[in-house]
Amino acid sequence: MKVLVACETSGIVRNAFVAKGHDAWSCDILPSEDGSNRHIIGDARDLLSGDWDLLMVAHPPCTRLCNSGVRWLSTPPPGRTLEDMWRELDGGAALFSAFWNAPIDRIAVENPVMHKYAKARIANYAEPAQSVQPWQFGHGETKRTCLWLKNLPPLAPTDIVEGREPRVHRMPPGPNRWKERSRFFTGIAAAMADQWS
Repeated sequence: MKVLVACETSGIVRNAFVAKGHDAWSCDILPSEDGSNRHIIGDARDLLSGDWDLLMVAHPPCTRLCNSGVRWLSTPPPGRTLEDMWRELDGGAALFSAFWNAPIDRIAVENPVMHKYAKARIANYAEPAQSVQPWQFGHGETKRTCLWLKNLPPLAPTDIVEGREPRVHRMPPGPNRWKERSRFFTGIAAAMADQWS
């Protein structure tokens, strides 16, 4: 399969599909962390009408879409305005909409639980097909991840493990916190590549 992994710099999902023999590419406005030549720097929306005939896995930024951040829409963080917050919400919803409505046969979009303002702004919004936890795929952590799926089966757990550490939730502030909080889990990526191949 020719696979597009949108909004990914880590290469975790891309590499899982490459390991299964697929022609997989990641795309993000930032360079790939692993220096791979299978990474396109740019806006993934520019690639959606390409020949990604079988599958796209998208990880659009969730900062303004997720339920945990809805508080900023009424009281913005220091140094920001309400207009900033709502403009970023509109941008995030437009990006999610572009991926969800892409002309590709099989689509998976991952994000956390969304608030009602995000849902109202997403074209052809549908509730997620499932939510998964890292501990179902070999990681002793909690981080509920929702999957919106088109023409793909829900993922089946592959390695249920002990431990329910909310590592991501407890990360301290810092310059790379956003990147580490959004890093995808290798066990879930491997399940995607295995079960959706």
